[in-house]
Amino acid sequence: MFAAVSRGLFRLETASPWVLDDVLALVLVGPVWQQLRDRFDPLFPGPVRRESRAAVCTRGRYAEDRLAAGAFTQYVILGAGLDSFAWRRPDLLGSLTVFEVDHPASQAWKLERVRELGLPLSDSQVFVPVDFEAEPAQDALGLAGFDWAQPAMFCWTGVAPYLTAQAIESTLRTIATAAPGSEVVFSYRAENCALDDVGTEFARIYTPIAASVGEPLQPGWPVSEIERLISRCGLKVVDHPAHADLQQRYFAGRTDGLRPYTFETLVAARVT
Repeated sequence: MFAAVSRGLFRLETASPWVLDDVLALVLVGPVWQQLRDRFDPLFPGPVRRESRAAVCTRGRYAEDRLAAGAFTQYVILGAGLDSFAWRRPDLLGSLTVFEVDHPASQAWKLERVRELGLPLSDSQVFVPVDFEAEPAQDALGLAGFDWAQPAMFCWTGVAPYLTAQAIESTLRTIATAAPGSEVVFSYRAENCALDDVGTEFARIYTPIAASVGEPLQPGWPVSEIERLISRCGLKVVDHPAHADLQQRYFAGRTDGLRPYTFETLVAARVT
């Protein structure tokens, strides 16, 4: 919900062009989005709110750009939450099967909202309920019809900052068993020394919030260490944009100075 509210408010509060135009985000959350905004917005200074929302949209756009640029037949969204890709991007859905992987309770709530809103579903959109603590995602995907012999794009953003190094490694090793040419885009928490003032302030405010709801943040990663981990898992880094790179790609020419925060870093890796 928090990520979807961020995507929706980014569209409401920011001048176009939007790095990600998610017209369904607040619709999927429902009226409670206003309560979430009113509860959490006062905790974050304006620049922190703007940059964190920009970052949530940037990571979605980055993953979808990698997807559109590749020759993939399957798109796996790990921790899909209230992602609206299947309704926003019919131009890509035609040639893809989308597997939305999420906790059974979260996914059931989303599907109930989808039914209430009358959003269309198709055979190209497959929902895969997985409790990662109780069963391997690999088994659940296979049962849902995922073909490990066909190239796939895995989107795994906004999740790794909450996971231990062992859990991150386990997931990457699973992805590495996919067909050669498959890719994963994921975001990880940057190490503290890489944060600017806004990123530092976000971490200071958000860390106790995350802990209070049972999702404590894990320590950040130096770039060299995350790349070594990726390599050790059998994947090859193919793009690891710095904060300035993302700003140039997605926010160049804006007159409002908008940019994503430095708290999360994006990386794309390929199965070789």
